[in-house]
Amino acid sequence: MTTQEQIQDYISSQPELKRNDMQEIHNIILELMPECQLWFLDGKNSENKTVSNPNIGYGSYTMQYADGKTRDFYQIGMSANTTGISIYIMNIGDKAYLAKTYGDKIGKASVTGYCIKFKTLKDINIEILKAAILNGLKE
Repeated sequence: MTTQEQIQDYISSQPELKRNDMQEIHNIILELMPECQLWFLDGKNSENKTVSNPNIGYGSYTMQYADGKTRDFYQIGMSANTTGISIYIMNIGDKAYLAKTYGDKIGKASVTGYCIKFKTLKDINIEILKAAILNGLKE
């Protein structure tokens, strides 16, 4: 199964409202990043145990760990959670930046160091979400 097929299966497996919102966000990100590398992480570790929600990833950058090791990872991520959808903007160095810059403008969302979490797309300002995603691509 290709990455695109895994992504479509994951989006299709969601309840209708969440599925529609995730498909719209997926399309928006692909418009913003038309040539990006796509990722699908199923949320399982090497022992096949579930350790996180599945994630769709877009783009690529090199993560730097404190011990000096590096790893390729996605720049922007999306995942369904029990209460809605999470968007991850991974390569922002200042962990207060997202909340300071977008927290009071985005609408009904929880904004933390690298995550924007909301219940539905109608609860947030999509233009602000796009701006946050584009900002994550500049780092």
